[in-house]
Amino acid sequence: MSAFTHELPQAAVNAKLISLISSGAIVLGVLMSGFVLHEPTPYDIYMVALMAVWTLFGLRISRAVSPLVVLLVLMNIGGLISMTQMADLMDTPFYLAVSFFLALTAIFYAAVVEARPDAYRLILNAYVASAVVTSLFGIAGYFHLFPGAEIFTRYDRAAGVFKDPNVFGPFLVLPGVYLLYLLMTGPVSRMPLLAMPLLIIVGGIFLSFSRGAWGLFVVAAVLLAGMLFLQSRSGLFRLRIVVMAVAAVVLVVVAVLVLLQIPGVADMLSNRAHLAQDYDSERLGRFDRYGIGFLLALEKPLGIGPLVFGQLYGEDTHDIWLKMLMDYGWLGFASYVTLTVWTVAAGFRLLLRDRPWQPYVLCAYVVYLGHIGLGTFIDTDHWRHVYMLFGLIWGGIALEYRYQRRPGAMRAAAPAA
Repeated sequence: MSAFTHELPQAAVNAKLISLISSGAIVLGVLMSGFVLHEPTPYDIYMVALMAVWTLFGLRISRAVSPLVVLLVLMNIGGLISMTQMADLMDTPFYLAVSFFLALTAIFYAAVVEARPDAYRLILNAYVASAVVTSLFGIAGYFHLFPGAEIFTRYDRAAGVFKDPNVFGPFLVLPGVYLLYLLMTGPVSRMPLLAMPLLIIVGGIFLSFSRGAWGLFVVAAVLLAGMLFLQSRSGLFRLRIVVMAVAAVVLVVVAVLVLLQIPGVADMLSNRAHLAQDYDSERLGRFDRYGIGFLLALEKPLGIGPLVFGQLYGEDTHDIWLKMLMDYGWLGFASYVTLTVWTVAAGFRLLLRDRPWQPYVLCAYVVYLGHIGLGTFIDTDHWRHVYMLFGLIWGGIALEYRYQRRPGAMRAAAPAA
């Protein structure tokens, strides 16, 4: 009996140690997601190893996540079929390998948060830390705060540790929205602690001068405030949401007015504020390429091959729907559209339900909705954080599936935000 009682504490210690190691591994992976200068990135290499190890130790993909798996696999099969239409493969095998890897990351995040709902908090906190660091690099680069800092800019715009400011800006939106959620719902005493990282992240979004990122953040913030307003039955809390929204608008206006006094900012803002740039409306510009591409898709149901469109017309598709048709064929396009509709519909069902993980799903969901609109004007195919969004939302869908079958066991499955 004494030996048995001795083994129990040791087993508990081992379980705790394994939990700490796995938590640290997830946090490190998310931290590395903010550093995307070249492919393969350190994040890619690390996540391949992490997913392999996790699979060996029993990563489980549940029935509720299977639609995500099937649709992402079909999309990538479409890419392989499209590749057969190419006379010169160029870098296509590597490109499709990255696509398949990113699909696996979405499945991995969904499986992890379903198995460990407390991982939501770890992932989003690590994401905030990563966003703050890469924002600081971007801000330092824009203002040339130290020698060599210009490597953190592209086209005179903040890019952080990204190769494109148009990816850097949208990457920052989910952590910004998550901090907004904590500000709106948390105690007043915690606001100063949350305000500083939020200001840094918003500064990074603004200095990226990415119109898509600006619109994405505004849309996601408005949707978040609207959903919180609808969820609450407390008049006092609703008043707090309204007051904070008004205060946020005032602060943003003041901050923009201050930034406009900095040389160069006003000119860049004036240039980027136009809805259509020269490269959008000129001959064979973005809008012309949309028409050409969709007509071409009617003739090429198997696609024309990944990366071929850019070689033919000088620029890539800059539209996720056209990207799917050209690079992944009708099969990939149908799979991606189905995945989008399914994610929106199944995710929406979670928004007004009182669950421990609901706040995290809510933040991911409103940002994902913004990315759907953003994808109409830019190609989001290889954006790593988009696949993380898929994973976070589908993890919540899987948790709800389990909750409906075992409500008692799931009520305390995850801490509130």
